[in-house]
Amino acid sequence: MKIQGELLAPAGNFEKLKTAFYFGADAVYLGGKLFSLRSFSDNFTAEELKEAVSYAHSIGKKVYVTANIFAKNEDFPRLSDYFAYLREIGADAALVTDPGALAQAREAAPGLPLHLSTQANTTNKYAAKFWQEQGVERVVLARELSLAEIAQIHAYCEGLQLEAFVHGAMCISYSGRCLLSNYLAGRESNRGECVQACRWNFSVRARGEGSELPVEEDARGTYIFNSKDLNMLPYLREMEDAGVCSFKIEGRMKSAYYLATVVNAYRRAMDGDLDSAAAEEELKKAAHRDFTAAYAFGAGENTVNLTDSQTGGTREYVADVLEKTEDGAIVQMRNRFRVGEKLEILSPSKSFNRIFTAEKMLDEAGAPVADAKLVMQKLQLICPYPLQKGDILRRVP
Repeated sequence: MKIQGELLAPAGNFEKLKTAFYFGADAVYLGGKLFSLRSFSDNFTAEELKEAVSYAHSIGKKVYVTANIFAKNEDFPRLSDYFAYLREIGADAALVTDPGALAQAREAAPGLPLHLSTQANTTNKYAAKFWQEQGVERVVLARELSLAEIAQIHAYCEGLQLEAFVHGAMCISYSGRCLLSNYLAGRESNRGECVQACRWNFSVRARGEGSELPVEEDARGTYIFNSKDLNMLPYLREMEDAGVCSFKIEGRMKSAYYLATVVNAYRRAMDGDLDSAAAEEELKKAAHRDFTAAYAFGAGENTVNLTDSQTGGTREYVADVLEKTEDGAIVQMRNRFRVGEKLEILSPSKSFNRIFTAEKMLDEAGAPVADAKLVMQKLQLICPYPLQKGDILRRVP
């Protein structure tokens, strides 16, 4: 399977941006400290945004900056300056939801490419055409569309780029328009403060004839609002045929290890280096919920995850590779591991998925270490396969 489209990854901070690019993303989407729908990721200061764009362009990659909150009157004076700044630093696009923000961007930063966020709920070809006529060059489609509906939009809106989610968390509400977080935690979902209340364990009781009747799914709880994770890896060809040009991974709040695992799997699948079954197994090596293709082929009845919020992966992240050495690498411990355990290499290189036994480790003073249990300890690790900065080591059960 060779897929020509763009692989687009989330970047919650600079570490994750570099991780996404290292493992094969063509572009990242990220947020500044203002106007982003992920206020609780680290996000980027103005100077960091400039640095991120410069770094991406130096390696032939792109950066799209989110300004996709549901804007209020008070936001607009700062929004104007923000869009002008994004154009100044060379951002490859700004993502917007609000029509007022779109108009503001066109006025304050002419020439800045504009992408319409999935929060705008674009679910039909007429809406897509409307946004195209307003100057939007790409629409991030609502997750609730089928492949057939996407193909109809593509045929109707000549020249409009279509971006669609391929992997990650789903939402109980249409493209994230949810008020649960507002009601239950006092944090505005549509202003970037969602606490994902839909993942909580709910106790539901129905009143009847003077008594309360508990509604229980099983002993672990009642996850009545919890969705499975989207996974469209087996259907990338179908998405491409429908007109999708950018394949988007969700997860600015996810870990760098999760990001590396997922980006690597999709990159290798899109390049034809892994078949679909092998790539699916890769996705399972990081924490995830049960998978679903959601609405791609119809109504999406099989999206609710009633049993649990999340399951651990089949591998455990234990170390980052900081630099290579003649016989291995300098690594930094991230989770405890020991001499004698089997480790697997996560890498964009040919060392990918090579498994070796950790036979010898030395600390920075050259003393032998049998048990890497000191948090963030740097170690010299002997490895029979070439390692390079940015690679990740994971424990094999």
